[in-house]
Amino acid sequence: MKSLTRISFIYLTITGLILIQMVGCKKDDPITVTDIEGNTYFATTIGSQIWMTENLKTTRFNDKSTITLVPSNSTWISTTRPSYCWFSNDTLNKALYGAIYNYYAVQSGKLCPFGWHVPTNDEFKALEKSLGMTQVEADSMGWRGTDQGKKMKSRTGWKDNGNGTNRSGFNGLAGGYRYGVDGGFNDLGAVSYWWTSTKKSATLGLYRRLDYDKSQVYAEGVKLQAGKYVRCVKDSI
Repeated sequence: MKSLTRISFIYLTITGLILIQMVGCKKDDPITVTDIEGNTYFATTIGSQIWMTENLKTTRFNDKSTITLVPSNSTWISTTRPSYCWFSNDTLNKALYGAIYNYYAVQSGKLCPFGWHVPTNDEFKALEKSLGMTQVEADSMGWRGTDQGKKMKSRTGWKDNGNGTNRSGFNGLAGGYRYGVDGGFNDLGAVSYWWTSTKKSATLGLYRRLDYDKSQVYAEGVKLQAGKYVRCVKDSI
């Protein structure tokens, strides 16, 4: 019972922190979406798009099939199956940070709830441009823009006071990542990554990255075994 009480307390605390992050950031009425497992997410309008303001948590595809849980480092870096994990293999990280996925899970096309999808590179660029990034900056790789990353970062949780303003409502938390070379978990509190559904090449998937000591947004490609978070964007009508 004590264990269940502790888990319940942690969940309620984390839920409260998520709500605190979002209060005052957007004037829109709250939007919610529920995945195949019953996890419910907040969403908000950014520019002309509707984005989840939380990372995806599902362990099943939207056709109810199971995504493979891979705790082992050696298996993670060698598998080509759609896979997920929790940061540091700790399920207590699920509520705040969501699940980490490899690119094989992304390219399944079944990861997000029905009516939603993993954003393309162009859809991420549209978000960035709505926050003031120029087309030339958005089209480039590496660190891009001016303060768009700061507008996307959450207002708490980043090391050395590297917090953002969350003026976008994106609420990007510093959830770290899983390294595709050795399977290790790194940089909780310092960085976070999100997959796009666009490939840079046959062996590289494009992503976005935010850092505690940067106000810009980083874009690049990385091997498909890398472990990153996923945001879903609502299908256009």
